[in-house]
Order: sequence, then structure tokens, then C-alpha cells
Amino acid sequence: MAAEAGGDPRAWLAADETAAAFLSRSLSARPPILLPPPLHRAPLRPGNVVEIAGPSNSGKSQLLLTAAIQCILPKEWKGTYFGGLGKAVIYLDLDCRFDVLRLAQVLRNRIAECCGSTNPRNEEFAEDAAVDSSFENTLFSDCMKRFLYARCYNSSDFIAALQNMHSQSQAKSEVLGVGIYFLMIDSIGSFYWMDRDSQPITESKGRTLSRQSMTEMVVQKLRRFFQLQPVLLMVTKAPIYGEGFTTGNDFQRGTSKQTSEDSTIRCTGPEEEKNISCREFMPSVWQSFVTHRIKLQDLGQEAELFSGPGNKELPLHTSEWVQPSLNTKDRFSITDDGVILIL
Repeated sequence: MAAEAGGDPRAWLAADETAAAFLSRSLSARPPILLPPPLHRAPLRPGNVVEIAGPSNSGKSQLLLTAAIQCILPKEWKGTYFGGLGKAVIYLDLDCRFDVLRLAQVLRNRIAECCGSTNPRNEEFAEDAAVDSSFENTLFSDCMKRFLYARCYNSSDFIAALQNMHSQSQAKSEVLGVGIYFLMIDSIGSFYWMDRDSQPITESKGRTLSRQSMTEMVVQKLRRFFQLQPVLLMVTKAPIYGEGFTTGNDFQRGTSKQTSEDSTIRCTGPEEEKNISCREFMPSVWQSFVTHRIKLQDLGQEAELFSGPGNKELPLHTSEWVQPSLNTKDRFSITDDGVILIL
């Protein structure tokens, strides 16, 4: 058509923006998300799927709470800097063990810490306890409104929650005036053994859902939600170990051969001479859906206890980015104020 109009037929190949302009536009549209340690090592953006795997008492749920508080806290509020994102979080509790009192405790401590250390009128607030309390309570209430919680008791509840998530999040966003930025699932493998031992689920349309097809449906609905509303998805997962003891390297995937569902991953730790096996029980459709993986380990008796505030002894945990492999292992501990990094 360009040739017929007398124009240059190659005009459509002309660049309309430079590479620098493209990168600037892309980064401004989906800027990197800054999370507190130990989740700070890899740059994350809306659309990423972060899987946090680790045994019981390794700090998986605590890391979710830490990220959630970072999201619901504002960046700045009435002259006080909090460093948050000021966005909303959807938290799907599949384990049915969510502790709202723990969320409130860490959030209040974080607010009090920021007010006491950065508020330029801190001396005035110290003289007037009523004003100080009103300031913190108002902010606490605003933050809690941005934390959206749903509990699922089985796979049917989980799929129904994903089905209605977009419409409900839109309604909440209009009320709150902010968008959904984080989606959290604790934990993704909660219904695996229930579904494996039960009869296939039949939908209202008459289609029978097997364990594999249910996972495919979960991934499909999550992808559809990402298209409508890009968010950062963070999920927890408890591993299944094979015979023998476990070490901090039983999640290594870089040189392990992954097969389909219920595959066995053989791993060898530098501290141990025998092979360790951990089973990847999630179907391959989920494994390919995950973009980032973090492994956690509770050191237990392997290390000395960390002496926290008030000389209280606290257990140590480790976190390591497996995908992408960063070859860096962070040590952290869990206190009343949340997760603290041990240098």
C-alpha cells in the first residue's frame, strides 16, 4: 500500500523509539519490586511466580507475612517514611493455619518502629500519648483494610476463589482506591494428598477433574488473572523427602533431572557423602509455571541459637535462591518484629 501511495515500502521498518526509551518505558510500566531481606536478592516484577519451599518451622509463612506487610504499608504517611508499597494483598489460606494476631503484632511493631525512629515530631508525640496512639491506630486500620484474606478448605473452594478473584478484587480496589499487587497462596500443596486419596471431582458442567487436570485448571485461572491484573504471585510449599536425612541442599535443581509428576530428584550436599532425595510432587504444569524458587532450611541443632532482643535465644534459618541460582545463602531469624537478617 505504501508503494501504491508513492511512499517508501520500507518505512514501516523505521524505529519509533530507541532501545533506551523502550527499557525506560518497560521498567516504568512494571518497576522492580523491592522486598525486605531475605527476599531482596533477586529483582521481582508483577507476573513472576515465586515458590518458597521448606520443611515445617523453616519460616515460609513468616516470609509471606513480611512481604505482605511491605505491600500494605504506605511509602510515606503524614510526613513519616515507612518504605512500603501502599498496595493491596490477596492471601489465600489453604493450610487454614493463618494467624491474624501475628500479622497484627508485626504490623504494629513495624509502625511503631518507623514512627519512633523517623518521625520528625517524635518528641511531641512522646509528650502526648493519646495523639501518638491515634496516629498509629489510624495507619494500622488503613493497612489492614488492604489485606484481603480468604480461607479454602478443599480444591473446590480453591478453584472457586480463583474463579471469582478478579471481580472481587476489582470491587475491593474501587473501595480502597488502590490495586491488588500481591497474590499469596499458603500453601500450594495442601490438598495434594486429599485429592490423591479421594474420588475425582465433577464440575457443574459434568466434566470430571483428575488431580492433574485440577492443577492445570489452577494454573489456567492464574494465567488468566495475570492477563487481567498483573500481580506478583508468592506461594509456599512443603517438600516431600526420600529416605535418609536432609541437608540444606536437598532442593538443588540446577543439575537435577526433572521428570513428570511424583518425580524423584537426587541431590548431593557438600557436607554429606550420601545422596539425598526429595520428591517433586507437583505436576509438571505447575513446575513450568514457577519463575523463581527459594529454599528454606531450619538449622535446628546444626548451629548455635541467635541471641535476639533481651538476650532471647532464637533459632536460625537459611534461605537460598535456587531459581535463579545466586550461590548466596542468607541466615535469618524470626522475632516479634518480624524477620531479621543475620549478617
